[in-house]
Amino acid sequence: MTAPFDILTRIAERGPSLRLAEQKVAQVILEDLAGAAAASINELARKAAVSEASVTRFAKAIGCRDVRDLKLRLAQATAVGSRFLQPAPGPVDTDAPAALAERIHADVLATLEVNRKLIDPERIDIAARLLLNARMVYAFGMGGGSTFMADEARYRLARLGHPVATYHDALLQKMVAATLTRDDVVLAFSASGSVPEILASCDIAREYGARLIAVTALGSPLAARADVLLPVRTLETDFIFKPSASRYAMLMVLDVLSTRFALLQQEQSKEKLRRLKYVLDAHRGVSQDSDGPDSRQPLGD
Repeated sequence: MTAPFDILTRIAERGPSLRLAEQKVAQVILEDLAGAAAASINELARKAAVSEASVTRFAKAIGCRDVRDLKLRLAQATAVGSRFLQPAPGPVDTDAPAALAERIHADVLATLEVNRKLIDPERIDIAARLLLNARMVYAFGMGGGSTFMADEARYRLARLGHPVATYHDALLQKMVAATLTRDDVVLAFSASGSVPEILASCDIAREYGARLIAVTALGSPLAARADVLLPVRTLETDFIFKPSASRYAMLMVLDVLSTRFALLQQEQSKEKLRRLKYVLDAHRGVSQDSDGPDSRQPLGD
């Protein structure tokens, strides 16, 4: 896999060391990325008040083959990152935490509402039974939200006494996947469903017979590989400063799945949770016969 060529980062990092004429070209480009991508070498030189040779030297100084290559990479940067390069739509009052809380809360609710309709009880039941009957469950996730969700899956199943492990590193995932059998289940999380490393690990696991439960986007490459698909839909907005709400969609699916898992073996689950309560109360110094507020503390959540 070739390393990414992030032209904006290169301009920012190498700008101070450029010649004065080349710095002027950099300034013109950063002021209007789309305009620079569409401009001819003559137009760039005129806007920067430099020679065409200076524009060519600037292109090579930041690693481009020539001005044509420079313009192509500027166009790519504009297409991929336009919402990160423009002012946020509408007024954003950074001094109003209450308004910010309302905005984030509304996005979370909208995401949950859309994804609630995607939850299929039959698929949840099938997935929960696969987990229940597995010799071992391996939770895979890479990136921010998916890594968090893989760890969360381990916490949910560990509370119920089920063998589970989490792996985020691409090489370790592949190594572990190569050791799996038909008695194992991979629980994979990916908001996009197109992360190459996750796909490779899941392919290896399936080659050796492991079943795959995927919490991911409909129609994605990961969804196509799943024995049981639990779909999620991301609803990202142009307000780029807040974390992705897709985490809440995956968390809702996992909570429903783990609750169904617990209910499939109610007596065993009840006993495991009783033990957790006993040990945690002893750790916190809570009276075992207490029925006060402390008796309702989370069971290791």
